[in-house]
Amino acid sequence: MAPEKPLRLPSLLLPLLTLLLPPQADTRSFVVDRKHDRFLLDGAPFRYVSGSLHYFRVPRVLWADRLFKMRMSGLNAIQFYVPWNYHEPEPGVYNFNGSRDLFAFLKEATLANLLVILRPGPYICAEWEMGGLPAWLLRKPKIHLRTSDPADNMTKIFALLRKYEPHGPLVNSEYYTGWLDYWGQNHSTRSVPAVTKGLEKMLELGASVNMYMFHGGTNFGYWNGADEKGRFLPITTSYDYDAPISEAGDPTPKFFAIRNVISKFQEVPLGPLPPPSSKMMLGPLTLHLDGDLLAFLHFLCPQGPIHSILPMTFEAVNQDHGFMLYRTYLTHTVSEPTQFWVPNNGVHDRAYVMVDGVFQGVLERNMKHNLFLMGKRGAKLDVLLENMGRLSFGSNSSDFKGLLEPPILGQTILIQWLMFPLKVDNLVKWWFPIQLLKRPQPRIPSGPTFYSTTFPVLDSGGDTFLYLPGWTKGQVWINGFNLGRYWTKRGPQQTLYVPRPLLFPRGALNKITVLELENVPPQPQIQFLDRPILNSTLHKTYLYSLSTDVQGASEPMELSGH
Repeated sequence: MAPEKPLRLPSLLLPLLTLLLPPQADTRSFVVDRKHDRFLLDGAPFRYVSGSLHYFRVPRVLWADRLFKMRMSGLNAIQFYVPWNYHEPEPGVYNFNGSRDLFAFLKEATLANLLVILRPGPYICAEWEMGGLPAWLLRKPKIHLRTSDPADNMTKIFALLRKYEPHGPLVNSEYYTGWLDYWGQNHSTRSVPAVTKGLEKMLELGASVNMYMFHGGTNFGYWNGADEKGRFLPITTSYDYDAPISEAGDPTPKFFAIRNVISKFQEVPLGPLPPPSSKMMLGPLTLHLDGDLLAFLHFLCPQGPIHSILPMTFEAVNQDHGFMLYRTYLTHTVSEPTQFWVPNNGVHDRAYVMVDGVFQGVLERNMKHNLFLMGKRGAKLDVLLENMGRLSFGSNSSDFKGLLEPPILGQTILIQWLMFPLKVDNLVKWWFPIQLLKRPQPRIPSGPTFYSTTFPVLDSGGDTFLYLPGWTKGQVWINGFNLGRYWTKRGPQQTLYVPRPLLFPRGALNKITVLELENVPPQPQIQFLDRPILNSTLHKTYLYSLSTDVQGASEPMELSGH
């Protein structure tokens, strides 16, 4: 009987190796030698020690820096996902430009002398918006996501796998260096000894390993995902992950400990490691009132509202992310405080309620809020809905956003709605420079309101961390770039990472814009700090299930699957 031949990989790995390796790559090979439980690279035994990072969570100008540091740690490979929704924002419309230039990222990996393990979608999880699936799939309201063919027989499938693969290399594709954070819970950490002990044991066994994450990065804009287990748990803007390379790209003690372990098994690059990036402090700065969100409605939704008897979801009106305003008018006078509510947990995900422009309070998914309204006949009722990120984990998670049910005031079902899909990022980038000339008189408002100011950076500047003490919850833009969400009153994340390349140096004016959704402090000030605050839940958060009045537990949850 002829000896068993090593099986060649029928996957993306070999063409990627060909792409990433030097000109003689046509003579190179990557093989799974199952008989000897190992990989072969160019015919020689090979094992990879890899780390995960996500190009879509790191500004393009910083890719080279992060990859170089990963190589200097002793890694010989990187692993990353390709999120479908990041590259096909509309059906048939593709974007591989700028920060989405996948081939530019692969070239940077080549320059850093790193091999690539590519994990394309369609589904990635990764605590990313909808797990990488595009929101436009939900424009078909009866779609079933992430379901399998009911004819599949898993026993047969695994039996077939074992028939052809009784042996093979030992691989851990996701060895966790830390964990993710949810709003309202503590910042997750994993100790250095716990990480290094497990890593060393795997390397002693000859296994290949990928560390998830090696550099986490940031959920800029509206890209964070969410989990659900008894309640809706959106992911924080920071994806620091307590990883060996921090959110700001600095090597941590975990980085050096991992490098030391790797050095026991294979050579690590020689030469000095780069120091932490320079950090900048600035402020406090006082922000100026631009006006209520409602005052800019004609700029936020220039095409005008959509009319419907019953409220429609974000997806039904092609609004993928951000915010949508729902408006109706009271058909009779409500002279006594009357409960306003949405049945069947129909708020997805957070609603900011106003009557004749006056902020009344909040309704939130999976939580009980007693909100009572009054108003005269014809009073304008506005409900601003915030999409806090679609579920990124779980089977058939069709996470529609907006008002999924018509709201009820007392015993009256409210109908005849106007829906305004809001293009907030367009307003911040294009219209606000004009509107600043018409700044209203200062006051202390509440509810969804825009604030802004300009500031110079007197020298070359540095990375920094935006701190909004006393603010409640909202969204922030620096020079038109959407930094992401803040939720000071819930935590644990208290600062937003501001990469140095976002700031204009040497005296040029930088612009910060804040959309505060609830309440501002008496002095609407911000600061830029030289270090992050990621583990400070300032106010005890009482989380109520819709079926019980018992305070929600705060136990650690392992929900997500990458």
